This record gives sequence, C-alpha cells and structure tokens, in this order.
Amino acid sequence: MNDRKHQPLSPELEATLPAVNIDNLIVSIKYYVDEEFAHIQVREHTVCATCGPKPCLDFCPVRVFTQDGQGRILVGYQACVECGSCRIGCPLHNIDWQLPRGGYGVAYKFG
Repeated sequence: MNDRKHQPLSPELEATLPAVNIDNLIVSIKYYVDEEFAHIQVREHTVCATCGPKPCLDFCPVRVFTQDGQGRILVGYQACVECGSCRIGCPLHNIDWQLPRGGYGVAYKFG
C-alpha cells in the first residue's frame, strides 16, 4: 500500500469538497477484462527508476500503479476505470495508454 502523504489542495479548499469514498462509486462499475491485451503499460522501466516523485502512485483514482519491493512500477490494468489521467500525469511521458479493444473495458451502470 502507498504510505505517501500527498495533499495537493489547501485545507480550506479541501474542506469545501464533499466526502466521497471511491469504493462506493466503483461498486456500480462492471469490468470486461481483456487478459490478452494490456491497454496500459510502462514503456521503459529504466525511465521510471530515474523518476524521483513517481506521481503515478498518486494520480490514479483506483491505484492501478503500485511499486514492488525493488522499486519497480507495476500496472494492474484490470482495475482501470479509463479516466485517462495516466495519459497526462506522467511527467516523463512513460505510460502507454490506449482504449481497451472493442467489447472490453468498463461498463458504467449509471452513465
């Protein structure tokens, strides 16, 4: 689990936002996982090793990106909600993101 304490918003602004538990929202999502094609990949793990802040561990709302004991970034694409934040969140542009193939991906229940 990620033990980093990242607080991008000021306490005043954060106090105005409603409390939302992402787990409550994810319950309404149905996944059609494509086990033959990973639609999110790290392009070069050596590039990740040079990244100091590793924002990928923070910007994904469902924590698709994790770090193993050796510091390597792992991608659990099966849980992806296709928000696209990883396409723009990596400062080194080292994440390859594509929409899942037809028939796979997320099916939102209420939207």
